[in-house]
Order: sequence, then structure tokens, then C-alpha cells
Amino acid sequence: MIFSLKAARWAFSASAIALVTGLAACAPQTTTNTPPSENTSASPAASSAAGGTVSISGAGATAPNPLYQRWFQEYNKINPNVQISYDSVGSGAGVKRYLDQTVDFGATDSALKADEKAKLAADRGKPVQVPTTGLFVVFAYNLDGVTDLKLSRSTFCGIVDGSIKTWNDPKLAKDNAGAKLPATPVTFVHRSDGSGTTSIFTHHIEKACPNWKAGAGKTVEWPVGTGAKGNEGVTAQIQQTKGAIGYTEYSYAKENKLAMASVQNKSGAFITPAPEAAAKALEGAKIPDDFALKVPDPEQKDAYPIVSLTWVLLYENPKDPAKAKAFNEFLKWSLKDGKQYATELGYIPLPEDLSTKVTTAVDTIKVSATK
Repeated sequence: MIFSLKAARWAFSASAIALVTGLAACAPQTTTNTPPSENTSASPAASSAAGGTVSISGAGATAPNPLYQRWFQEYNKINPNVQISYDSVGSGAGVKRYLDQTVDFGATDSALKADEKAKLAADRGKPVQVPTTGLFVVFAYNLDGVTDLKLSRSTFCGIVDGSIKTWNDPKLAKDNAGAKLPATPVTFVHRSDGSGTTSIFTHHIEKACPNWKAGAGKTVEWPVGTGAKGNEGVTAQIQQTKGAIGYTEYSYAKENKLAMASVQNKSGAFITPAPEAAAKALEGAKIPDDFALKVPDPEQKDAYPIVSLTWVLLYENPKDPAKAKAFNEFLKWSLKDGKQYATELGYIPLPEDLSTKVTTAVDTIKVSATK
């Protein structure tokens, strides 16, 4: 399958609405019952509760958390009997809880590996891994007087490997002619927990930085820097530290009004982080059958370079078919009516052809009898 811009009809809003309250918190959040709005109608998920409340729990990636919370909130307005809580603990913890079967669904920004798939108990069937949206990772920074920072590949490589130690380094000065760069030490902020955002970021670093030795994945041995938990924690650490720079998902930096650097892509262009530019990185991409798409260093000349899909993890044979059925209906709603909220918050909605394939995969889940 080809990831098509035309099919997606990317329509990005000129202004984004505020993210849900508590973006800086890592605790699980549960939607509350709210009367349906006048212009919406309840989906079949409401009837699956048979008059009672269906409480669904998930855990995992922090990058899509703002969107997920918004989706849960809006969906609950039209389906008051369906309440979905989500613990924003990072992809590593989310995958573990999914494999341990302590949640109804997991979430990850790093597609499952073969050895992880093999750990799922046989009675749960095959792992069902489906994308929910596209997202992108930015270099956010805290540097007085510098509002339009540019980072060439050699420069951001030097920041993450520790060879660039101060903001007035000659490489940074060359990238930013005319900018008044201070002698302030560079403080690189990275994730301390197992993180799909780290996986996205380090897979790009591995491609872009010839001297990178730490590899790529949800956890790496960082040669330099300060760790923080979750996109929430990295964002807060950057806010609190003069001279800090780190990687976080775009919506976190945007909502917290952090400055974001323009990043040089493979073609040599400096690209300002924006949903439109991020979407170009996915244009024409071939989606594998398990949806585990990777675009660590996109070729497109106008593409922002640090982009990925993000996935939810479901059970082919769920313990509770009623919960699975209700969550499946929520997912179908998110792929259609939920696209407007993805756009508003700065995520990349899935195109129609990919949404159709996701729906087909979700329909393989057995919801007629307890397994």
C-alpha cells in the first residue's frame, strides 16, 4: 500500500486548539460522562454496553497522548457508556503491560519486534498492531534571544554526541549567521524511560550521523545529556533549563510555546517543523502488512525528516469481547470523525486507503465469545 497525500486530503488548520488539561501529567486519564452533542449520533459502541458502562484501560506512548485524550473526551460525549482511560507511561512500559495483559490495549511509537510479538501468550492469538495517526519529533530549545535556530546534520549530530559543548560553537555559528549565540553550555535533554519517541529520534540520528555509536531503539546509552521521563518530562526540563535542547513530539513543544529548530534534511534543505512538512515524509511510503512503517531519513526535498506512525496494540482473542468490540468501534470513529482533532492538534491524519486497511485489520479481532 502507498501512503498517499492525495488520498489523505491533508487539510491542516491555520490555528490549533489548546491541548487537554494535564498534558504535563503522566497519570492515567479517564473521560467523564457528558451528554451527547446535538449534531452527533451515537455509534454502535454505545449499544455494546447493553445499558451498562464499558470501562477500557490502555497504556503506552506519551507522544500521541494529547490526541488520545481529546479523542476519548469527544467520543465519550456521543457514547457516554464508553469510558477509556490511558496511562501515558512511554512505549516501553506500554508494550510490557500489553504483553503482560494488564491493559485492554497498549500503545507504542515503535512497532513491535519479532521477539516482542513472540512473548504474547498463545491464547490471545496474534498481536494486532494498527496505526492511529502520524506524528513528528522536534528539537525544542530554551535560548534567550534566538528565535530561529537552524541545525545542520553535522551540528545536531554534535549536540547529541556531546562534541558540541557551547552554543557559540563554530558549527552552530556557521548554521546561524548573524545570530547572537551565547557561550552558554549546551544541555541536551533526552528520555530516561523506554520510549518510542526515542526510537523514532535515534533511528534518524543513526542514519544522519556517521559517527553515532549508541545505536537506535526505545532505549540507548546516551553519550551525553540529562534524562527526563516522557515527552511531558522532557518538555518541562527544557522549559526550566536555560541553554537546554532536546527532542519531543511536536504538539508538546507547540502547546508549551517552546522554540523549535529548523532541521536539515537528507536533501540539504532546512525544514521548519510543521504538520504539512512532516506529511511529505510519508508521501509514497509503502505500508507493510503489519503496518510497521519506518521512514528514518526521508528522501523528499521538502520533507521534515523525523517522522513516524504511532500504533495501538490489540489482542486477536481478547479476554473481554465486549470491551474489545467497544474499543474497535472507537477506533473506527477516530479514523473518520476523529481526523479533525488530529489536524487541530498538529498530528497527521491517516489517509483514506490506510484507514480502510486498518478497519479491515481491526475486524479480525474476535469479539463474539470470550477466549
